[in-house]
Amino acid sequence: MDQRAEQEFATYFAARREAVRRMAYLLCGDWHRADDLAQTAFVTLHRRWHKIRDREALDAYVRRVVVRAMIDETRRPWRREHFVDQLPDQPDAMTSTAERVVTRETLLAGLQKVAPRQRAVLVLRFLEGLDVAGVAEVLGCTEGTVKSQTARGLESLRSVLGDALDDLRSAS
Repeated sequence: MDQRAEQEFATYFAARREAVRRMAYLLCGDWHRADDLAQTAFVTLHRRWHKIRDREALDAYVRRVVVRAMIDETRRPWRREHFVDQLPDQPDAMTSTAERVVTRETLLAGLQKVAPRQRAVLVLRFLEGLDVAGVAEVLGCTEGTVKSQTARGLESLRSVLGDALDDLRSAS
């Protein structure tokens, strides 16, 4: 890669690094895995930088790489996690200033129990703000698939959250 292209990539990387990392965290719920997913996305982007003609579509390309990397990771048997009923690092007492944190943690915990592809659709639609067509483009599927995965994902999230759903509604 020539010097100008290397500088363009470095500029894009510096500007988008944290946003990509946050999106990866929303998908996987673990900052360490989010770092790995973001790194995978930027390494893939760097390898293909000279082939990308439409620089306006870089965010969509990186989103697609992150989502696919997350889904691929969940398919690998050594990465499957076993969930336990009680986490070892739970805080002893809640304060009134932590209500937003609790709401966020409840939502993120619920998202982790939704199937990976449905989770990807929910994160891209409702947390990243993409429309149905945008999500379909990122995931490489039809708009109908996005709609059905959204409906199934929301249904799964509602069943997973159960009583906590009422707490989320009252907080908003």
